[in-house]
Amino acid sequence: MTDAAPRRGRGRPSRTQTEAAPATRDRILEAAREEFSERGYEKTSVRGIAKAAGVDSALVHHYFGTKEQVFEAAIEVAFAPALDAPAAVEEGPLEAVGERLTRFIFSVWENPATRTPLLAIVRSAVNNETAAAVFRRLIAAQLLRRIAGQLDLPDAELRAELAAAQLVGVAMLRYVIKVEPLASADPERIIGRVAPVVQGHLTNP
Repeated sequence: MTDAAPRRGRGRPSRTQTEAAPATRDRILEAAREEFSERGYEKTSVRGIAKAAGVDSALVHHYFGTKEQVFEAAIEVAFAPALDAPAAVEEGPLEAVGERLTRFIFSVWENPATRTPLLAIVRSAVNNETAAAVFRRLIAAQLLRRIAGQLDLPDAELRAELAAAQLVGVAMLRYVIKVEPLASADPERIIGRVAPVVQGHLTNP
């Protein structure tokens, strides 16, 4: 008589589930982005994410840990297009860096495919301190410091933060709060007005 297979502990992912890790993990992240986008950080739960992804909630914890860690993983993927901004700073003369950075950021926001997850991130960060802390950590570590590293100027980090504040503020009013006439203005008109301000933050004495 052969021994029975060991029973799987309650809540522990099965071997089959674990072996399907890449596809399962991607499905959980996609579900998480949709849940955070629709419900915000506070109203989203690990159980709700698991249900949307068609998996057990224990599997969400297995791959990501806490809800905060799920949020961080989800927004890092969603925020990935914006993380190419330092390249826009690096490529080309310093006297035109404001326009390059402004144009790049607006290209991300104007694209519906990248705008939707960004809106979810911003709304969650505005309404919840935990989500805001995750967002700040991501922005500081992966965006602002990298931009500052390209400047080689005094107070580079402060310059990068002021430029980002200008761009985030405009994005909030245009895409989140939707203040008119800014919300419906032609992007080129906005870029033409905002870019010199961003340039000033980055390079003026």
